[in-house]
Amino acid sequence: MRRIAVIGCSGAGKSRLARELARRLKLPIIHLDAHYWRPGWVESPMDEWVARQEALFAGDGWVADGNYHSTLRYRTTRADTVIFLDFCTASCLRGVFGRLLRQHGQVRSDMPAGCPERFDLEFTRWVWNFRRVARPRTLEVLREFEESGGRLVTLFDRRHVAAFLRDLASRPPMRSAGSDRPM
Repeated sequence: MRRIAVIGCSGAGKSRLARELARRLKLPIIHLDAHYWRPGWVESPMDEWVARQEALFAGDGWVADGNYHSTLRYRTTRADTVIFLDFCTASCLRGVFGRLLRQHGQVRSDMPAGCPERFDLEFTRWVWNFRRVARPRTLEVLREFEESGGRLVTLFDRRHVAAFLRDLASRPPMRSAGSDRPM
């Protein structure tokens, strides 16, 4: 595990898991939101967004968190591991609203300056509809990723995330050359 994409619905804890993986594996972290959004919650133009990702994922080791389905295939062609947080809608909504209560008006560490945490009805609808709309398209990309030899880890709730991290902690250290084989 040297190039890891953490994906899933908003509120599932992608950023938190990515930070922990990056810390444990001593890899750089890429928060896609920090590179996509401009101050005032302005979206990046698609051509700039694609070019930015080409630069971000050029390295041999990284942990990235974020969805952005329009460019998911690009990330899966670069990743050796994808961790899909396939949480239920209620859990994701709790995560979103909990974050909103804790950080309303503040800019999170995984966001660019000028994008404070706020309530957004359209975003809430997106979270509500994720399993029905975005999840099937995501599963299609993940099937292709697995068929091409990529490692897919699907975690269904926060208990599974905790167990995954415990299992990771019990593994021998990885080789620095990027091999998945223990030293």
